[in-house]
Amino acid sequence: MKLEFLFVPTSDLKTSLALYRDGFGFTEMWREGDETVALALPGTEVQIMLDAHDPDSPVGPLFIVDSVEAFHAARPETLAVVEEPSQIPGGFLATYQDPGGATIYVMDQSTDQNVP
Repeated sequence: MKLEFLFVPTSDLKTSLALYRDGFGFTEMWREGDETVALALPGTEVQIMLDAHDPDSPVGPLFIVDSVEAFHAARPETLAVVEEPSQIPGGFLATYQDPGGATIYVMDQSTDQNVP
């Protein structure tokens, strides 16, 4: 399990991007269409992903695992399932809530042809 980035939904990608990139000095790492941008805090491996697809989604860490389905089958009972594993481009994604109510996203890249 590896922390990939902090998922940060936004209703205004342009304004959020200006804040994090131009105001805070984050470095743009990649984009996916006109609604998703990943940024890194300079000098660290810390990344956030600004996403305008569903601005009402909760903020939370996104972890990469080898298999979302295996993680889901073996997940600690203290993690409540918010969204069952579902296929996304390149792999699978599931959403959980920890005992304190924080959202946790778990993703794999099991079907991505570019992953070694």
